[in-house]
Amino acid sequence: MSLFEVIRGDYIRHGRSLTEAAFVSLAVYRYGRWAIGLNNPAARWVAQKFYALMKIFILNVTKVWIPPQVKLGEDFHIIHAEGSLSIHPDVVIGDRCGVMHNVTIGTNMRGRAPILGDDVFIGVNSTILGPIKIGDRVRIGANTAVSTNVPSDSVVIGSPAKIYPSLPIFAKKKPAQEPVDA
Repeated sequence: MSLFEVIRGDYIRHGRSLTEAAFVSLAVYRYGRWAIGLNNPAARWVAQKFYALMKIFILNVTKVWIPPQVKLGEDFHIIHAEGSLSIHPDVVIGDRCGVMHNVTIGTNMRGRAPILGDDVFIGVNSTILGPIKIGDRVRIGANTAVSTNVPSDSVVIGSPAKIYPSLPIFAKKKPAQEPVDA
């Protein structure tokens, strides 16, 4: 998928508004990611300097910090960009993840960062810290501090986090048994 198609998807997902803080922040992230991947050293240097200027402006306006080193999956969605969002550069986020405002993923400390699976939702004021893995289809509730691995199909609530495994709505339905003819 081309950079233009990815940014177009972000635009559609975030309300089709060029002034939407979530869209603008993701567009700057996408540009920064593109800039660090340029093969020509001179072009990369110029593109990164332009990115640095945009980053300073966007950080002060939106309070959303997604470094270009972060690996975002497809259809990443910043649900509300009214508060801050801070993501460690080494974080890996799967496809179709949704993040509310005032969320921190990773720390400013050196070392490994969290890895999030596909279809993860992170509620308001939540924090995910440490070299942990969050499985697929996990729901992290508001005001939750997660510092341990979380298995797939779980709900995580509280501080410290309490994990409730096997969400019934995601469990595979067993086929009904057919009556036996005599």
